[in-house]
Amino acid sequence: MDLHTQFAGGGVQTIQTWFNTGTRLWDTTGWWNSANVLWTLLDYDARTKGDQYHTVAAQVFDKYKGGNFLNNFYDDEGWWALTWIKAYDVIGDDRYFEMARTIFSDMAKGWDDHCGGGIWWSKDRKYKNAIANELFLSLAASLSRHLTLTDEHGSYIDRGQRIFQQVAATLQHHETDQASYLDWAKREWAWFSKSGMINSSHLINDGINDSCQNNGGTTWTYNQGVALSGLVDMSALTKDASYLQTAQAIADATISTLVDGQGILREPCEPNCGPDAPQFKGIFIRNLAVLADATHNDRYHQFIQKNADAIVQNSQTPPYHFGLTWSSPDTTFDAARQSSALDALNVAMSLTSA
Repeated sequence: MDLHTQFAGGGVQTIQTWFNTGTRLWDTTGWWNSANVLWTLLDYDARTKGDQYHTVAAQVFDKYKGGNFLNNFYDDEGWWALTWIKAYDVIGDDRYFEMARTIFSDMAKGWDDHCGGGIWWSKDRKYKNAIANELFLSLAASLSRHLTLTDEHGSYIDRGQRIFQQVAATLQHHETDQASYLDWAKREWAWFSKSGMINSSHLINDGINDSCQNNGGTTWTYNQGVALSGLVDMSALTKDASYLQTAQAIADATISTLVDGQGILREPCEPNCGPDAPQFKGIFIRNLAVLADATHNDRYHQFIQKNADAIVQNSQTPPYHFGLTWSSPDTTFDAARQSSALDALNVAMSLTSA
């Protein structure tokens, strides 16, 4: 057994020590983080061809399905929607896919004309930021991709019982609009790409200010990551290579800039981050893996393996605890840090065994 497989296997067992059978979430971290923890566990199942976390997905779903995984924050909703698409992909239960569609419909209500378009971060409508809009893009593109099949020549055709579904969304200052998921993805990217949030260094800042300009906010790693998979899907659906070119520009800027002296991915707040940022790096890595597969770019694969190697070297073993800083030992551990590192180990495990 290679080290990536060993440490991924040990790491998923460790993360389950934080699973609360009452709340059916992971202690030591928050609501949106728990969506990402579940995504990571399902990814582990997919890559190992196992099913040990299928029951966990069902437990979480059954606990919270009554509220449709909705709250005041559109980005929180987006994380859960992507996780239920992952559950659908791994487990095959239609109810997970239908939940993702339900969540998307709620997120679409956050779109309006303020600053020319885009969805708000929260239902209080006080801030338009990168992460909510990237999640909206990625979700719309993913839903569109799932509602199509690829024929043997690689062209997209409608799936009989899953033709492009129409989403009714009431747009503030607009008439009620019927739009396919692909139309939504195109609309989102047309706005986002011109919003100014992608700076001259090809990195994505946190959001836009009251004057609808780039606010110069932190270039968090997850903001560089979430857009990548959405752009990969957009390129496949539209046969437009410019989406991949933009994704590669963002990825290249990230792996050359948001790294430490050893070339290991680093969050700008390290080593003192709050409860959210420890989740971010894994999100970038797993989305970089999607881009790497689409472009057959060995440089991206090598970057992922290098980071996974650093995690292994600096982990606390036993019991396979992974910290915030991947290039040096840590003493603080929680489910967010653990699942973030596992995202890298999961991908590296597949690369090693390929």
